[in-house]
Amino acid sequence: VRLVESGGGLVQAGGSLRLSCTASGNIAMIDIMGWYRQSPGNQREPVARITNIARGGNEIMTYVDSVKGRFTISRDSAKKEVYLEMNSLKPEDTAVYYCKVYAMPSGGGWGDYWGQGTQVTVSS
Repeated sequence: VRLVESGGGLVQAGGSLRLSCTASGNIAMIDIMGWYRQSPGNQREPVARITNIARGGNEIMTYVDSVKGRFTISRDSAKKEVYLEMNSLKPEDTAVYYCKVYAMPSGGGWGDYWGQGTQVTVSS
């Protein structure tokens, strides 16, 4: 399972960015897809996650408190993609953003897979 993120960059405070993450490889199913971030000197933290409606129940999105009302996570399961729409960006949102999925490769077991990260820098 390979994940590639895109959409990071430099933006002024109050601006917006949209991150994308595409999964590829011999994948049987993807369950939870999410975004994490890590800034210098800090641990990697979860930002948002979204469940897969195909696994049962409703599609559920959860967010860390600091981004609620500003960030929106969505997914296109057919394309194996997850997105993070980030609005009203603040300097404290500056970090490397990582995509993570819980997936089952064909012929394998369930596991967590990470992308290489994309830098988001918000200037004041």
